[in-house]
Amino acid sequence: MRDLSAIVVAVTLATTIGTVSVAAQPPSSAVDNHIAYYQQLLQRQPGDARTYLRLGDAFIRKARETGDLTYWTRAEAALKRSLELSPRNAGALRHLAYVFYSRHQFAEAITLAERALEVDPTDADAHGVLGDAYLEVGRYADAERAYDKMMTYAEDLYSYGRRAGLKSLRGDPRGAIADLTRAVEAAREARGPAEGLAWAQWQLATEHFMLGELAAAAAHHEDALRTYPRYYRALGGLAQVRAAQQRYDEAIELYTRALAVIPLPEYAAALGDLYQRLGRTTEARQQYELVEYIGHLNTVNRVIYNRELAYFYADHDVRLDTALELARRELNVRKDVYAHDVLAWALYKENQLTEARAAITEALKVGTRDAKLFFHAGMIERALGNRDAARAHLQRALATNPHFHPLQAPMAARALDELASRRVATTPETGREEPRAER
Repeated sequence: MRDLSAIVVAVTLATTIGTVSVAAQPPSSAVDNHIAYYQQLLQRQPGDARTYLRLGDAFIRKARETGDLTYWTRAEAALKRSLELSPRNAGALRHLAYVFYSRHQFAEAITLAERALEVDPTDADAHGVLGDAYLEVGRYADAERAYDKMMTYAEDLYSYGRRAGLKSLRGDPRGAIADLTRAVEAAREARGPAEGLAWAQWQLATEHFMLGELAAAAAHHEDALRTYPRYYRALGGLAQVRAAQQRYDEAIELYTRALAVIPLPEYAAALGDLYQRLGRTTEARQQYELVEYIGHLNTVNRVIYNRELAYFYADHDVRLDTALELARRELNVRKDVYAHDVLAWALYKENQLTEARAAITEALKVGTRDAKLFFHAGMIERALGNRDAARAHLQRALATNPHFHPLQAPMAARALDELASRRVATTPETGREEPRAER
């Protein structure tokens, strides 16, 4: 890799749009004012546990708004101080559980959420955070029970939003869409923070995109941006939709704007893939270098972005041994559908096909309707020579969402054409169908 300083310069140039760059700072928001206010209060009353709790909550909201991981660390410090001053505080315990969950420290999140519920068994959000953590480690029945408890105590934005995630994972996207629609309505009625409503609108758009419903996805992303301008999730999501609609200039601009708010590896990878699709290889390479730079920027990034880096390396046939190492590490931590999927994909790229098939079988067990999963399953079966299974999975991928990826959706279509015409090339050594010939 080139010198990091050169990469930073290239990235800054590549992610400049108008007068906005990665280094640009957004205008002060209401949450910034809250942070400043609570900090001033603590200067006068340094022993006030409630103010530390409110400061921690403000840092959490700032982290959600910006995607800046450093705010999770600041939230942790404030909440731990609150608990030192007032140990049996369900709100502080639940907030701290959410911080650990957001940093992918799921065992700690479960422990803290359970402690919060010992103090207050009726805390709906504590049940929700507990369910979220269970979901990430593949304990779906436990997540369902936690969410059921949550719904008995509150039917609000976060309750509906959380339950929607479980429904989507279990292959019920219409149920997820219905719950997210209720979440949007609940957020509007509650008149809470704009970011919460924007999150629900973004998630609703994401569910529509996964079904290939591009117009609906675009409309909900646009709603999110009206609710919370410069919302990085909606900018990145709308960019994905515009790329699927072949409105490439708009997609590039939107990904660039998302990266200007917070440089996330998934946005850099997506923008690089779009440039690659358009034949703009120099710009693609700059974005691909940014992916690695972000992923290794600090210790927290290396924990949170293991999955993104593993997918990135496997997708682009680079550092495949590292991809497999990261995928195995991810499975040790999360054990959810996508942990099994990324392991399957990394194993496939390393030609460990029997193991890859076992891993993708685990990923598909829950019933998740995601074209990426079906594509991976199809390519693995194709490499094993299981033509009928390969054809079924690839057809399902394109039927679910024919626009799921700017490079991989066309690859799936080509593989299907080859299977149909019985002209699939195999490697002479193993008889394995060669996946990399597609690139």
